[in-house]
Amino acid sequence: MKTYHKNPGAVSQLTPEQYRVTQKDGTERPFANAYWDNKEPGLYVDVVSGEPLFASFDKYDSGSGWPSFVKPIEVGNIVENRDTSHGMVRTEVRSAHGDSHLGHVFPDGPQEAGGLRYCINSASLRFIHYDDLESEGYSEFRKLFAEKGERI
Repeated sequence: MKTYHKNPGAVSQLTPEQYRVTQKDGTERPFANAYWDNKEPGLYVDVVSGEPLFASFDKYDSGSGWPSFVKPIEVGNIVENRDTSHGMVRTEVRSAHGDSHLGHVFPDGPQEAGGLRYCINSASLRFIHYDDLESEGYSEFRKLFAEKGERI
């Protein structure tokens, strides 16, 4: 089993936007980010630690302008914290091992899939296409795509 951690080398390679989002708890603009409308099959991992976070088969179009998922692919790689910033109470989502700010989770997702919407900043993610899972060291996730009937 792989181990993941906050990689200082990866942090030093972040773009200013990735750094602002992941390290300073920022939010990117909706509809102006890399993955909000990505429909390719694959895995979304933490840009800092590489820990697997979400899969394309759990992604849906929430209309929010950010990538939205019904659940994490690895529950142990997600930490949820109470967030009272901006005059509201929300649940912040962070990566467990990289401690990257990812976004927030809301209770307004598809009811048939559990009712949650993980609203995630593209800047906190690196997308690994299904075809590259093996070469990128994530081959154990390939079987999940077949189990879910993901078109590949």
